[in-house]
Amino acid sequence: MRTIDLLLKKEEINDHIMKNQVAVVFDILLATSTAASMFYHGAKEIIPVLDGEEALKTAKEQTRDDYLLVGEYLGQTIEGFHSPIPSLLKDVVNGKRIIFSTTNGTVALKNSWAADAIYAASMLNEKMMVDHLVDQHGESDYMLVCSGSSNTFNLEDLYGAGSFIETLIETGNKKGFKWTLSDAAIAALYFYKGNKENGEALLKASRVGANLVNRGFGDEVSYIMQKNACPVVPKLNDGVLTLVD
Repeated sequence: MRTIDLLLKKEEINDHIMKNQVAVVFDILLATSTAASMFYHGAKEIIPVLDGEEALKTAKEQTRDDYLLVGEYLGQTIEGFHSPIPSLLKDVVNGKRIIFSTTNGTVALKNSWAADAIYAASMLNEKMMVDHLVDQHGESDYMLVCSGSSNTFNLEDLYGAGSFIETLIETGNKKGFKWTLSDAAIAALYFYKGNKENGEALLKASRVGANLVNRGFGDEVSYIMQKNACPVVPKLNDGVLTLVD
């Protein structure tokens, strides 16, 4: 029987673990949620990079000027970059290629390179993502990657991954698929199940959520919890996130 496994932070990624896996990366607050929102609002592609230095190098390599630099480091917008806040980007990303640098989410995407396939998931694109995975990868081994934050566990990623696991199991069951869940995946699933009713308050109380609230971006937390508001499927191919048709 195939498995659904889960890593609690990007520092747990290694090539051996990712081999023969379908990787689904979560950075709920905010990188993968922001990616879904940017695609929904018309971004053509997203190039995830490790840091601001790589972003600037990548920008110099571009032969066209239809790109935007979007990024943060340790929660602070990188100088000269657009802030990776969904509401601040929705009116400027249409038709653009995004060079995207974040402390955790874009790093997790790049470091998952050894997987058979790599996707960027959030609650905003959960159902569309699950439908695609079930249709295209079926009863595969899935490795869910919670990005975490600078070598620490993040509550919001566990919550988002648990929501995703519930939807994946429900959708897979309709096709007769069955998976064995690792202990970490079970923990995420039941953490989500036990906190559905107070999920928004929980995420706003988390370290990253509270920081967003304190900066006046509490509505961003409410927005990223709108399941399936951005029905897109971003997949990483040759280092670039593009939409699956």
